[in-house]
Amino acid sequence: MVPTLIGRIQTRLFLLATVGVVITVLIVPVLPGLSGPLSQDYRVGFLVLAAVAVLGVVWELVYHFLMQFRWEKDWPTLFGLVTLVPEGLLLFFLLRSGAIGSLIDPVPPAAAFWTQFVVVWICVWLVANGPMRVPFVRWRFRGGRVL
Repeated sequence: MVPTLIGRIQTRLFLLATVGVVITVLIVPVLPGLSGPLSQDYRVGFLVLAAVAVLGVVWELVYHFLMQFRWEKDWPTLFGLVTLVPEGLLLFFLLRSGAIGSLIDPVPPAAAFWTQFVVVWICVWLVANGPMRVPFVRWRFRGGRVL
């Protein structure tokens, strides 16, 4: 069974809150271009992660709408990886344009943003399509619902 919209949103938020947090903790000290105190760098890194989560909920609504035009009402697994491009570009544009840049101050340099975004995205995608299927066997059979 294909995970439901709410199941996909819950899965996205769960993985960002677990895998995303761990990867962010590990990667922030070595991100290129960050020059502030480590506490400020972590603050910026976690704010970017939070922005990815909030924007991701909106993206799930868009993806759900687009999936209604597909016969099986789902994306191939590779599409889940490739969606990092439009999501990353939109978030980067919103940061650079100042639309959410006032919430994330200072705006991270492009190299730091893209490094964090891509590494977190790939790790979350790998966990969702690999190890997560072992302890959460029922995830596939209850439409992705947690409750």
